[in-house]
Amino acid sequence: MVIEPPSLETQITQIRKRLQHCSVGIAGLGGLGSNAAVALARSHIGKLVLVDFDIVEPTNLNRQYYFLNQIGQPKTDALKDTIQNINPQVTIETHTLFLEQGAMDQPFHNVDLIIEALDNAETKTRFIEEIQQSLPTTPLVAASGVTGYGSSDRIHTQQIGTLYLVYDNKAKGIEEDILTAPRVCLIANWQANLALEILLGEQE
Repeated sequence: MVIEPPSLETQITQIRKRLQHCSVGIAGLGGLGSNAAVALARSHIGKLVLVDFDIVEPTNLNRQYYFLNQIGQPKTDALKDTIQNINPQVTIETHTLFLEQGAMDQPFHNVDLIIEALDNAETKTRFIEEIQQSLPTTPLVAASGVTGYGSSDRIHTQQIGTLYLVYDNKAKGIEEDILTAPRVCLIANWQANLALEILLGEQE
């Protein structure tokens, strides 16, 4: 007896059902975090925990997932509204706060995976260290080297235990080069895509 493989439609339905039971926390809702959040919402993730202290500014609009009518709003509120307009089935928990040293892990204790999308290099390092110490079994997808444009083939993923780093080690710092929407969104969606791989059990 030949058993037919499930149809593509069945596979899609199964994947969506699995993702609807998954939760992702995102630290930082700038170019990386806002775009990754939207990508995950469109992929039918079940819950997002969004953390940022900042408000939407005009200079954000060239690469971050915000709109003119959201200028002046907290990024957490603006992004929540946007996602609810895309996929109202996503449960969204927001924390409008600055991640304080020694307590950076607090908003993320009940998520299946964390995406690091912070701007400052020192803060990034501190966040990664605290998450790995406080939540050692929670996968953490971080990013580094988002400036410039082109050279997409230089972007790689490195896994170190539960840490997954999306990076371009030849990219310049944000003080030395520009931030462009294609490059930022590429890495943000790379993070989101990697998150799906991990959540669906396709990464070791």
